[in-house]
Amino acid sequence: MTKHAKILKLEEAQCKTDVPPFRVGDTIKVHTRIIEGNKERTQMFQGTVIARNGTGTGETFSLHRVAHGEGMERVFLLNSPRLSKIELIREGKVRRSKLYYLRGTKGKAAKVKSRITSRAKKSS
Repeated sequence: MTKHAKILKLEEAQCKTDVPPFRVGDTIKVHTRIIEGNKERTQMFQGTVIARNGTGTGETFSLHRVAHGEGMERVFLLNSPRLSKIELIREGKVRRSKLYYLRGTKGKAAKVKSRITSRAKKSS
């Protein structure tokens, strides 16, 4: 077994398995554990996935949301121990791998169309 194969095997063992399959354009809610001194709390961030980058333990995704008229973006490590939970809220239908064009949009222009899944797929 080569060094590269050993490294890939170690990375695979460290990756999270409870992450729901989500794509660019989906709306997700991320629960992040924040430790302040000796206190611990959970902070939620809900937004549209505008990019996914990397592979393995270094995989990241960017979320974009507009709150009070201001656009915000936040980058999360997918396999971070600080992420307690990822919830899939809505599936979006897009034809781009990066949605950076959403950065300058407001109102209805910032919306992503919904992807409609058939009932047969959901039940099986």
